Amino acid sequence: MKILILNWQDRLNPLAGGAETHLHEVFKRIVNLGHSVTLFCSKFNGAKKDEVVDGIKVIRKGSRWFFNFRVIWEYLIRFRKNDFDIVVDDLNKIPFFTPLYVKKPLVGVTHHLFRKSIFSETIFPLALYVYLMEFFSLPFYKKKRFIVGSPSTLKELLDNNFVKSKVHHIPYGVDHNIYKPDAENNNSEQLIGMLGRLKKYKSIDILLNAFSKVLIKLPTAKLLIVGEGDDKKRLIEISELLKINNSVYFAGFVSEEEKIKYLQKIKFAVNTSIKEGWGLTVIEANACGVPTISSNVEGLRDAVIDGKTGFLIKYGDINSFADAMIELLENKEKLNQLSINAVEWSKNFDWDKAAFDTLEIFKKVIEEEK
Repeated sequence: MKILILNWQDRLNPLAGGAETHLHEVFKRIVNLGHSVTLFCSKFNGAKKDEVVDGIKVIRKGSRWFFNFRVIWEYLIRFRKNDFDIVVDDLNKIPFFTPLYVKKPLVGVTHHLFRKSIFSETIFPLALYVYLMEFFSLPFYKKKRFIVGSPSTLKELLDNNFVKSKVHHIPYGVDHNIYKPDAENNNSEQLIGMLGRLKKYKSIDILLNAFSKVLIKLPTAKLLIVGEGDDKKRLIEISELLKINNSVYFAGFVSEEEKIKYLQKIKFAVNTSIKEGWGLTVIEANACGVPTISSNVEGLRDAVIDGKTGFLIKYGDINSFADAMIELLENKEKLNQLSINAVEWSKNFDWDKAAFDTLEIFKKVIEEEK
């Protein structure tokens, strides 16, 4: 099978997140099963124009800001003429409107819809543009088969009148060969972690404010923030205004190996996002024996079992986030039990199964198109 994927970014992009990790983990396994995969995505500074990453042929063209228009152009003049068996539209950021011009078998993949949450992410004119593009694109996608990774996103599509029989929930995975606890790498520091892109909708300012309250009671606590993004400067300024900057370390963009080592060091992770498609970093942390304190919002409430693998906190409730962090730092018995439960919960998620189930959907779509 020859597969073409259209997505804004690839996994090597410094701004890549869970959507790109999902794409890479699933499709590198599909390559290993004997299929051909080509990914068309936008460029980034220092990137090669073409390269093969874990068997996936990656083609990068166009700027991040106008990539949605580049997709239409490149498909019509280039990819349409190739003998791809199926096209995958990874609906992540501004839609490509592929049902209007892709005549080959087509499958959509989405992690969540932005809807009004985009207004918490960026300036009004740009947010309105993204909101309207998503709003007007949905009617064109409703008759296509879609793959989603969480019950929350499944519900989102069904609430937007997608055909129930054509929306398939295939859970995300985790690589248990590399994401696992390491007692030797753990330390006695009261170290809290946040891992993910530094985007405004992640609401990391809530975490910083909550952590400032933790320091009042536990002054030796430390906060590690791993990831890169356009909200970083503001977050550094907030930590300085709160006078907690000596206790907060911004690690920036790190390799997967470094990320795992950080996960194995922290006592627990915190996710204060206003919305997620799924908590991929939650399950990766869980596999390393790390529970998570998360906002009780779409996506995250699918990944966290409240009171068993972590805590779910009302979005924006700074005091409750602070209280939960203090509880886990002071109550070692509770922390250890959550850690054990987290590892067991993570075993329900497997990339190999996700890849196999994805291929089954592709075969079904190709057969239907005949």
